Amino acid sequence: MHLPIAAILVAYASVASAAINWTLQKAANPSADQQDAYKRIESAMRLAAARYARFTDASKTVRVYYSPGVPTAEANYNGDLRFGSDRAYMTERTAMHEIAHTLGVGQTAAFDRLCASGAWPTALPLLRSFDGQAAKISCGGGHFWPYGLNYETEWSETNGNRHVQMVDAMLADGM
Repeated sequence: MHLPIAAILVAYASVASAAINWTLQKAANPSADQQDAYKRIESAMRLAAARYARFTDASKTVRVYYSPGVPTAEANYNGDLRFGSDRAYMTERTAMHEIAHTLGVGQTAAFDRLCASGAWPTALPLLRSFDGQAAKISCGGGHFWPYGLNYETEWSETNGNRHVQMVDAMLADGM
């Protein structure tokens, strides 16, 4: 079977566009500290991007940096994500939390409006399917909970999966 080149390119573009694509910016001649950080950050980002790929078709190009002056980690809607020098934050949980910021959590007027109104037509029913009918989405300081993965103590495989599902639902709600 011979597929036209255009069909192959369309198929590739579709797959490539439904993913968290990331690149780690590296120094040309990294120090031992940088090499260690790069290894940890790459592992965290691979795991986080893979989990996002399993539970959402959201797409984003993320530029990742090792920035020792950053106290923990930070990210913004333009796709920049920075890990500081504290190795305790070079984890899948942190990477997932920061990817959520690149997708709009705490970074867009739409997120702020949805938080203020509590009108999450997709995310709220999803949360209630996890935690019961009394569950509510709370927001503050550019974050949401539950399942925002705001602290390492929130990490579990289940919470990681639910985090991505919640972010996906928030995107469906117009975040």
